[in-house]
Amino acid sequence: MIDQRAVVDPEADIADDVEIGPFSIIGPGVTIGAGTVVGPHVVINGPTTIGRNNRFYQFCSIGEAPQDKGFNGEATRLEIGDGNTFREYCTVNRGTVKDDWVTSIGDDNWIMAYVHIAHDCKVGSHTIMANAVTLAGHVHIGDYAVMGGFSKVHQFCRVGDHAFCAMDSGVTRDVPPFVTVSGMPADPHGLNAVGLRRRGFTRQQLQSIRHAYRVLYRSGLRLEEALKELEDEAQASAEVAAMVAFIRDTSRSIVR
Repeated sequence: MIDQRAVVDPEADIADDVEIGPFSIIGPGVTIGAGTVVGPHVVINGPTTIGRNNRFYQFCSIGEAPQDKGFNGEATRLEIGDGNTFREYCTVNRGTVKDDWVTSIGDDNWIMAYVHIAHDCKVGSHTIMANAVTLAGHVHIGDYAVMGGFSKVHQFCRVGDHAFCAMDSGVTRDVPPFVTVSGMPADPHGLNAVGLRRRGFTRQQLQSIRHAYRVLYRSGLRLEEALKELEDEAQASAEVAAMVAFIRDTSRSIVR
């Protein structure tokens, strides 16, 4: 299953059925789980742990040292879950000691060509990142978030669960769950209603989310006033509670 032209370090831990294509390089400290396919000309450096049933297309660079001038060779790491797809020329860097030493990616993510995931990023599960999405350091992307082609996210920003960043968005502040943004810099443009319906959100759930959006963005209330109004509704709606908790935890404010 390993092409004779590939270079695999003897200290790498590779499951028996992993496929590795020609001219790929697997370094020491790399663990790759069962069912994973590594295409040709892929470089994976460690410490990196990769789960089951992932697919890496040609010319990916995975687990390389962070692009951080303060990095001094520390044994930071990259952790990738199960069922992810990385298309051509994706780059994913390890963490730094400035955060919690790890860059992490969850399960079942669809990551298209030329995507860059920088040091200390935390990517959830079931996300979609279209071509040339760029995540700066310390960015958090929630579950089921969708990032349009050429969108980019500033350091330390967060994109919430089920949010949608349109093509070429420039995210410089946090994007709350369920919200759609676009533009440079990104501004709110309603809810990711199509995505929510596709994922089985009920009419009642959608009504609660729409009302919360109107309070946040169309009521004329200051942010703190809007949050206070929503806190009572959060008792009855898990979705509203998630929006309130996300905004309360922001360090860069939210798109508004």
